[in-house]
Amino acid sequence: MPIDKESVSGDLLCEAGVAHLDNAGAALMPRCVLETQIDHLRLEAAVGGYEAERLRSDQLDAVYDSVARLLNCRRDEVAIVENATVGWMMAFYSIPFEPGDRILTAEAEYASNYLAYLQIACDRGVVVETVPSTADGELCIESLRKMIDERVKLISITHVPTNGGLVNPVEEIGAIARANDILYLVDACQSAGQIPLDVDAIQCDFLSATGRKWLRGPRGVGFLYVSNRILDSLHPPMIDLFSATWIDADHYELRKDARRFENWESNYAAKLGLGSAIDYALNIGLDEIETEVSRLADILRARLGEIDGVSLHDIGKRKCGIVTFAVAGVDAAGIESGLRENGIHVSVSSPVSTLIDATRRQLPDLVRAGVHYYNREAEIDALVRCVKAMSEQGA
Repeated sequence: MPIDKESVSGDLLCEAGVAHLDNAGAALMPRCVLETQIDHLRLEAAVGGYEAERLRSDQLDAVYDSVARLLNCRRDEVAIVENATVGWMMAFYSIPFEPGDRILTAEAEYASNYLAYLQIACDRGVVVETVPSTADGELCIESLRKMIDERVKLISITHVPTNGGLVNPVEEIGAIARANDILYLVDACQSAGQIPLDVDAIQCDFLSATGRKWLRGPRGVGFLYVSNRILDSLHPPMIDLFSATWIDADHYELRKDARRFENWESNYAAKLGLGSAIDYALNIGLDEIETEVSRLADILRARLGEIDGVSLHDIGKRKCGIVTFAVAGVDAAGIESGLRENGIHVSVSSPVSTLIDATRRQLPDLVRAGVHYYNREAEIDALVRCVKAMSEQGA
């Protein structure tokens, strides 16, 4: 069923004439997400944070059900954390790496993740290796199979890299990881909210995501999925009186669910906002969202491709809502600034964010546009007109 554009447009709070095409950075919250947060903050101001938490305990508890529905998992496999980075790091640093263990990752892996790999390599003698890409740009499944041996401890993959339209084949990767009993960590920061996610189909052990991007939630909140299959073998890198219970002077006991990866203090307004954003997306339908996002991204790529001097840099057989491009004679920051002056929001993707892929493909700074289901073709037309004018000026 097509998305009701009039209805979702009515839930937007942006100024008239603004085209928000920076959804890969942070999407626009629906009105209900904002009101959910404000309502809780008003309650905190009226009765205090502890009492507000008590009064909203049922709604706060229901956020775990919302995440579970989004991912097709159990609620006790969900931790809600400060952001996607915290979730990913709590998972990664809980793995008991030993010298000689191997980490396999993709060429288009995100910088923050790769920095963590390098740190563990320095601290524990772990070997970090990138799996070659196919000619289309996604991780090569056949190459991955050939790299598997008994020393591979972790396969860690960014589902949708930050610097292009690529969607990595996470389900095929998961089948290999599960068949070889290898831990599998998926960074779904750029896919949650624009692509349906099913952790049973992906067969991952961990999956992390943020609220602020395609889910249209608030900043400062994210979530981590941890499979019950492996939970008992993991110790969080940090614990407190929420994630563990102090038994006696010399002993403690970890929580029995994924919330052992949380800590005691939490932004409850943001947590409720996340739940509201997820419910909003589920009500529309993730399949419908992906269909509309892909349609708009295809239109944008086609129209940009008609402009002399514009080069597109998206890769992968399957592409998503992120569209990256460069304009001959005009740097990416200049394009971003020019578009913003015309009420069009995009961002710049730097080569350092995906250094291995960017070096292999010799990428410059790229303009990154991220379309979402609430965007309209008229906004795409406006971006294309501005880019064409700037391209002609730079020629």
